[in-house]
Amino acid sequence: MSGLKIGPYRLDNDLILAPMAGVTDHTFRMLCRQMGAGMAVSEMVTSDTKLWHTRKTRLRLKHHDEPQPRCVQIAGADPQQMAAAARFCIDNGAQIIDINMGCPAKKVCNVMAGSALMKNESLAGAILSAVVTAVDAPVTLKMRTGWNPDNRNAVSIARIAEDTGIRALTIHGRTRACGFQGDAEYDTIAAVKAAVDIPVIANGDIDSAEKAANILEYTGADGLMIGRAAMGNPWIFREIIHYLQKRVFLPPPDQEQVRMVLINHLENLYALYGNHTGVRVARKHISWYCKHRPEAELFRNQINQVESTFEQLGLVYGLFSKASGGSIAA
Repeated sequence: MSGLKIGPYRLDNDLILAPMAGVTDHTFRMLCRQMGAGMAVSEMVTSDTKLWHTRKTRLRLKHHDEPQPRCVQIAGADPQQMAAAARFCIDNGAQIIDINMGCPAKKVCNVMAGSALMKNESLAGAILSAVVTAVDAPVTLKMRTGWNPDNRNAVSIARIAEDTGIRALTIHGRTRACGFQGDAEYDTIAAVKAAVDIPVIANGDIDSAEKAANILEYTGADGLMIGRAAMGNPWIFREIIHYLQKRVFLPPPDQEQVRMVLINHLENLYALYGNHTGVRVARKHISWYCKHRPEAELFRNQINQVESTFEQLGLVYGLFSKASGGSIAA
């Protein structure tokens, strides 16, 4: 995999960690880069200036020690606010700005941001143009296939994006109305790839190395963005890279590998958020790492009861001390 080129930046490969609110914090981005992701996009930063100096936004902009290029996603519905948000992120160390037109969450769409913008092509174009003009850095766009299954306008938005100077597109293979229900479709992604000359990145339900290879072949996409499949399974990046290069499956991590990565992940979460918040943020990650184990539900209930890092780590160590070896599907 030669690596996507976005503006002046050549990625190590064609795999990107998707921005996911509450998931892709500094700790998780660093982990996925270590596991082979060519780039990791931050959680979205709002264009609402009142929230720029909150602790949450400061944590979302923590990326000074991350490998280049550092990409930050912004979300909003006002062109000038989005332009200001882009400048704010660049001033705080971002090297690539990604515009969110893909989030289906009601609280985002209700203010006409995220994937709701696909319903208003003129506003979408105004936002893209304002952000591209505002910063001397590559700007990318993440979107969906359309507003609903009867209104798939990704090709139209893609052409607008290319005309305004967007440097790459990521398309999630569902409409805003679909949320995350049903199967992703890739015909629209293939149509966008055929319609524009800028790089197109496929996203949606890429949960195995074999499927990654099939989607690349089917769509002709230049790269892949991995989201939910990486939660509790950061190894997916190296597994996909290995398969694409050799057409041989990489064995899954064994118990000791999973334990070491999980413990290190937890310790980094405690360091980032502090012990009180770190324990709470860690709960969902522990659940994802262990979701395929037969005792997963009982263990999750135990994890959700403890309040200290000492107790939380103790339960994780205890879980793995019971294991008899072999591999674990993370």
